[in-house]
Amino acid sequence: MATTSQTAVIVDAVRTPLAKGKPGGAYSEIHPVDLHSTVLAALVDRTGIDPAVVDDVISGAVGQVGEQSGNTARWAALAAGFPESVPGVTVDRQCGSSQQALHFAAQGVIAGAYDVVIASGVESMSRIPIGSQALGQNFAGTKVLERYDLVPQGISAELIADRWKLSRARLDEFSAESHQRAATAWKNGFFDAQVTFVNELRTDETIRPDTTAEVLAGLRPAFRNEHWEQRFPGLDWRVTAGNSSPVNDGAAAVLVTSEEAAARLGLRPRARVHSFAVAGDDPVLMLTGIIPATQKVLARAGLTIHDIDAFEVNEAFASVVLAWQAETGADLAKVNINGGAIAIGHPLGGSGARLMTTLVNNLEQTGGRYGLQVMCEAGGLANATIIERL
Repeated sequence: MATTSQTAVIVDAVRTPLAKGKPGGAYSEIHPVDLHSTVLAALVDRTGIDPAVVDDVISGAVGQVGEQSGNTARWAALAAGFPESVPGVTVDRQCGSSQQALHFAAQGVIAGAYDVVIASGVESMSRIPIGSQALGQNFAGTKVLERYDLVPQGISAELIADRWKLSRARLDEFSAESHQRAATAWKNGFFDAQVTFVNELRTDETIRPDTTAEVLAGLRPAFRNEHWEQRFPGLDWRVTAGNSSPVNDGAAAVLVTSEEAAARLGLRPRARVHSFAVAGDDPVLMLTGIIPATQKVLARAGLTIHDIDAFEVNEAFASVVLAWQAETGADLAKVNINGGAIAIGHPLGGSGARLMTTLVNNLEQTGGRYGLQVMCEAGGLANATIIERL
């Protein structure tokens, strides 16, 4: 194994189509370990590598309880047929878990600790509903609650819409366009090279091609109730199920190697992991961490927002992406060009690797050089990653 600084490259990336994360969804009868294993096996099939050369499988999962507990990464690697010698570890940085897995993988390669590593992620929200790991629990502790008056993410999305003066109409317009872009991408074959199929599902199950801003305007605010109205009197409630991400099942995986290992194994790198950063921000607004994270990663890369050719910004809520755009000045025409999580879906621990899979392909689709991915996360956290197409 190498002991000197290396360059980390992405050789390949693959995802499943995303399914509805509820009973009756296309993957709701599939154990999350088995779902996860499909993308690990697909990476081996697509690249032809011997899985025995993989130094580690680093995977993200948010609901680490029940069927997703017990270090799900290890079981997924074994379910994919990897040798027992291949280790695995599961990480949790909430929605950014598999993006953090990619950071850890690249850092390991750069440090010389890894030559070949897989960063992946999974979430089966039909079998492990959102919040299962903290159900009925005070996960923050008494001292944090003395310092912050915490609110759920949906309320944070409302507060962001209020602070950045984002109208309901603007949120719905953005969301409708996400569906239209994603439907067009499937129709034009832009997703074909990045997916591996699990069963009969042949598209992302939550895309609604006929959705319009007018249709979305008919939905009721999702988080408005008497308790929150008393807490935030005068708030103009704008966040609905239609301008928020759905709940989903899905998995994705990225093969990261050193340049030397890629050459030795006869692999063609598709992108270089250029720069990465993680940032913290107000845990009450919670979802604004993508703003300082973007600034931080650009500074580390020596780039400006105008140097970036394609962005993948996780659409947890429309208000989050639009507030980020207002602060960064990014060109929305370059953001989530093939649709985002509002349409495609947001399988929590699998989303970071899903976005990276899409970003690599988007750069190749457009001929762009630099891509930036950023993900808001519970607790006021965010990961940001810049890649360079090779």
